[in-house]
Amino acid sequence: MRKSASSSTPHSGMNSGERTAALSLSSIYALRMMGLFMILPVFSLYAHDHLAGATPLLIGLAIGIYGLANAVFQIPFGMLSDRFGRKPIIAFGLLLFAVGSVVAALSDTITGVIIGRAIQGSGAIAAAVMALAADLTREEHRLKIMAMIGMTIGLSFSSSLVLGPLLNGWIGVSGIFWLTAVLALAGIGVLHLWVPQPVASTFHRDAEAVPSQLTDILKDTQLLRLNFGIFALHMILTASFVVVPVALRDHAGLIGSQHWIVYLGVQLISMAVMIPFIIYAEKHRHMKQVFFGCVVAIAVAQAGLGFAHASTVAISLSLLLFFIAFNVLEATLPSLIAKTAPSEKKGTAMGIYSTTQFLGAFTGGIMGGWLYGAVGVGAVFALCAGVAAVWAVIAASMREPRYLSNHLLKVSPADAQLSPEQAQTLAQRLRQVRGVAEATVIAEDGIAYLKVDTEALDNDALSEFSVVKA
Repeated sequence: MRKSASSSTPHSGMNSGERTAALSLSSIYALRMMGLFMILPVFSLYAHDHLAGATPLLIGLAIGIYGLANAVFQIPFGMLSDRFGRKPIIAFGLLLFAVGSVVAALSDTITGVIIGRAIQGSGAIAAAVMALAADLTREEHRLKIMAMIGMTIGLSFSSSLVLGPLLNGWIGVSGIFWLTAVLALAGIGVLHLWVPQPVASTFHRDAEAVPSQLTDILKDTQLLRLNFGIFALHMILTASFVVVPVALRDHAGLIGSQHWIVYLGVQLISMAVMIPFIIYAEKHRHMKQVFFGCVVAIAVAQAGLGFAHASTVAISLSLLLFFIAFNVLEATLPSLIAKTAPSEKKGTAMGIYSTTQFLGAFTGGIMGGWLYGAVGVGAVFALCAGVAAVWAVIAASMREPRYLSNHLLKVSPADAQLSPEQAQTLAQRLRQVRGVAEATVIAEDGIAYLKVDTEALDNDALSEFSVVKA
């Protein structure tokens, strides 16, 4: 049985166990997310032509219902993993995902697919995977593994938009659902054969939601702005893809088997263009300006789709602008959440953020399907442009983020718990270290949760507080 190696020096790079954990858990995410998103660019066309009882509203519900189920079960699954173990809960979630995929694959009615997609979404493993990642990494490397998983999600989504239409031409949408079931079962294999076994599973405030902190996070107006942002972003994305395939085929005249060409070009260019914007935002500390500009670009792109969705070239250019902005926002929103939330409440803030993201996907599916059926394709894009415009107004009022990084430091061994008074005194001393802006020491965790300016931080002075010495 493999165990995570946690005895390396605290300031070294990731050790072999941590690298294995990062790669294997990223693979599980990739297998699941590709299964979720491969139907996005093809389902509307398939449902119209092949599913009994399909209406635009029900098609939108089928696309978005996974988001509602995910939002409902994500935080509870994370809590259950604290009690019953990470791997059993993750395996159960992947099994649910596989069962939902089979139900959808066997269905010849829209109702059956809706049920299957809801079962897929109920296998909400994100929080449990993040908790397992935290179990398998030392405090100072957790952000790295979270970033690797985040990159995997982005690459999986981009790949899915291209693979969906290609696979649809070879095996059809029912075949994609069968493939999705196989990918979920492969994820279970990766979980048991490749993911290291943690030495111990403990609660991690930086990676898991704390119920007692929910009220504080929900009252934070800056975090509310960001949560509205991820809600709006995924509402717009899902609503758009209720009708983008229809616009390409029925309005622009591009047959479904060729849609992958549009998505491939858009994704390759947008992934390349997004990188300089992200570097500029972080390195030159212009995150608010880049963020606001991307929200405006989303609104412009949706307006372009609304006015010119009868042209393949116009759709392609509008999608390119949309995905450049989407990819930048998808990368910077989690960073802004981490910068804004108190370090010891980051897990709770990220839990609410993810839940809001999935609720946005559900709302987008419902609203997109309803408007498409009631008014038409252009009305869906008009709604998306309007939501983005509201978001731009909200984003304009956000504060410039503090360019601080979260930093965790083990300050007490497990067999010598600090008293509340000692924890408070230690936090005061940590705040005196150059580059430390905030410090909270949780006595029962034996961990200091810090906000630091990495450019000014005195690492040598900070390391003196660590119980893990080089």
